[in-house]
Amino acid sequence: MTNQNLYIPFEVDFKELESFPKHTRKINFFELIYIVDGTGIQIINSNKFPYQKGNLFLITPQDLHSFEIINPTKFFFLRFNEYFIKSTSQNAMQETVQRMEYILQNASHRPGCILKNKIDKPLIEILVDSIIKEQHNQQIYHQKITEQIVNAIITIVARNIALKLPKNIKESTGEMVLEILHYIQENIFISKELKSKKISDHFGISLNYLSSYFKKQTGETLQEYISNYKLRLIEARLLNTDMRINEIADELNFSDESHLNKVFRKHKGINPSEFRKKFSK
Repeated sequence: MTNQNLYIPFEVDFKELESFPKHTRKINFFELIYIVDGTGIQIINSNKFPYQKGNLFLITPQDLHSFEIINPTKFFFLRFNEYFIKSTSQNAMQETVQRMEYILQNASHRPGCILKNKIDKPLIEILVDSIIKEQHNQQIYHQKITEQIVNAIITIVARNIALKLPKNIKESTGEMVLEILHYIQENIFISKELKSKKISDHFGISLNYLSSYFKKQTGETLQEYISNYKLRLIEARLLNTDMRINEIADELNFSDESHLNKVFRKHKGINPSEFRKKFSK
């Protein structure tokens, strides 16, 4: 296994490959991989997913991944780090940037194309093609234009991850449910901010409407979503950090380590220590 670092805010690359390097890579940055053409198998964290033209994959820091190429494949790589996201706050709404960073950092990623919003699929194809042409033609301001297109792609990715987080959220969902999801994600460590009454007051809607609207849009109740989101954060900390169980319990406002163990085992059928030992490899 090799470790790779990124020493600039972002970089783009385009390669046509008949075989992918045999070693499994672990990266310390975000990497978007778009399939311009070709077929094969994506392997990420021991999971496999068949890929084809038009698929877009997001590799997050510390993910283990590689590809098995079946037919010669044209890959478009977009690599970026946290600094690139944060630096955009100079020119964009800081709140939006913070939300984007939080979604990218904490979403639970599994193998598969992350483009869940149908209208975004042709848009990503156009944007990727535009970057490839800008890099090929090297006309004046090509780097600045490329940076703006990269910003657009990352924003679209954040939207698709937000759509993906609840299990059954609709592709045509309205903006308000996304705002509610963002609110929950940003306040996940503050229990009093996650009470239904607090959320309904924050958005100026009634408790009854909030409950029915959220369930209709996502297929989960508010409490189900909050619980499942916490479980994803626990998994991420178990696999990617050295935090002790009691530290995770304290961070996520469980009454104690025993309470976290009980909740985790109820949903996963295994306690956190066993989960870490079994899957962190």
